[in-house]
Amino acid sequence: MSQRVLTTESGAPVADNQNSATAGAGGPLLVEDQHLLEKLARFNRERIPERVVHARGSGAYGYFEVTDDVTGFTRADFLSEVGRRTETFIRFSTVADSLGGADAVRDPRGFALKFYTAEGNYDLVGNNTPVFFIKDPLKFPDFIHSQKRDPFTGRQEPDNVWDFWAHAPEATHQVTWLMGDRGVPASYRHMNGYGSHTYRWTNAAGENFFVKYHFKTNQGVRSLSAEQAAEQAGRDAASHQTDLLQSIERGVNPSWTLYVQLMPAADAAHYRFDPFDVTKVWPHADHPLQRVGRLVLDRNPDNVFAEVEQAAFSPNNFVPGIGPSPDRMLQGRLFAYADAQRYRLGVNHTQLPVNAPKAARVDNYGRDGLHATRYGSRGDRNYEPNSYAGPAQTGQPLAAPLTVEGRTGTHEAPSRSKDDDFFQAGELYRLMSADEKDRLVANIAGGLAQVTRDDVVEKNLAHFHAADADYGKRVEEAVRALRED
Repeated sequence: MSQRVLTTESGAPVADNQNSATAGAGGPLLVEDQHLLEKLARFNRERIPERVVHARGSGAYGYFEVTDDVTGFTRADFLSEVGRRTETFIRFSTVADSLGGADAVRDPRGFALKFYTAEGNYDLVGNNTPVFFIKDPLKFPDFIHSQKRDPFTGRQEPDNVWDFWAHAPEATHQVTWLMGDRGVPASYRHMNGYGSHTYRWTNAAGENFFVKYHFKTNQGVRSLSAEQAAEQAGRDAASHQTDLLQSIERGVNPSWTLYVQLMPAADAAHYRFDPFDVTKVWPHADHPLQRVGRLVLDRNPDNVFAEVEQAAFSPNNFVPGIGPSPDRMLQGRLFAYADAQRYRLGVNHTQLPVNAPKAARVDNYGRDGLHATRYGSRGDRNYEPNSYAGPAQTGQPLAAPLTVEGRTGTHEAPSRSKDDDFFQAGELYRLMSADEKDRLVANIAGGLAQVTRDDVVEKNLAHFHAADADYGKRVEEAVRALRED
């Protein structure tokens, strides 16, 4: 095989990649050394801003295959036929830590999935928990600030974490999930994924259904204890990345079965709690799981930076037959996710290979900007409407319209009979085995006992008491014992 020639960015061959050009053998460097200057300048710009949240991640390609007929609920083309396969890309991630953090930590996991459908890309941006800490996006920056590194100490502070939760009683349900056994998955392969939010499906007859997504791992749910997680993080900070990479390379392709819960749109107004509140789950007794298909991961990215770090997801990327619900957190993310990628990657980030549609043609009047690679043909007009056969609107909305009413302004979410912040956290606690309860209490007490303000401790204890009397009593006793040591 002939030796490949090293070149500059412009394609010119490089004569010497070991020695810089100098003024004589011992003299200073020369500004005319284009190869040196280009190499250093490019190196300075190799990194892009990391994600504020979900910075540390892993990804893989695969496919989604429909196994059950759901055409009575959605007209989405990629779900229209049993046996149909759609190429996908998934990105798993931790939430709070930076790009240099460890995988085996107690933290929610991102479960972001991109479907390359024939009607455009569909992004489903979820987590490995079915609920979240807050229900209004106005609180999201404050929540993340409380969980990230303190600007003075440079580390995550229990005082900040628990002080925010003390003032956010709706977080009690998610805190119970996070501090329970599933708070540290053994690997990305051994955890479930959830859309978390409520979405909307529209069928061919124009009927709306609200929907929740559940991806159940076919490898079985496996988690790590606090001690196992600390050992694994110390042994291999990239443990989850290692596991995912090696399993796919060995041909042991991880898979998940997708189930959905469905609610006719007309039922939402009379449900006993707000069905669009992301801090709550829909009981399966009310809305049983219905199987849709399976997700299989079978190919690793060739370049982690190009394909995992530059992968961009937005819950606003819908396809015909799928749309948003009035879920407040979802509504905020419809803007925030895409805007974060415009900042990180530029306005043309959708033209990067990992983000570009693979089964659909992009045809619009967007133009220019940083890193633009898509140009029109000679004579194409860059405005609409026009008289030159340019792309035109269809007049067909992706999802059927919803009726809204009321006065504009800031409003608290309307209260319903079961719309408290603690009921479902108590339900979750009572479902746990005795051993699971022991570990949950120990995990909560281990963090809460480090809080320096008594009033913050008391506010959090009140949340656990409100969820379940035994839950609150055990956490209170455990915190007291640790603080007295």
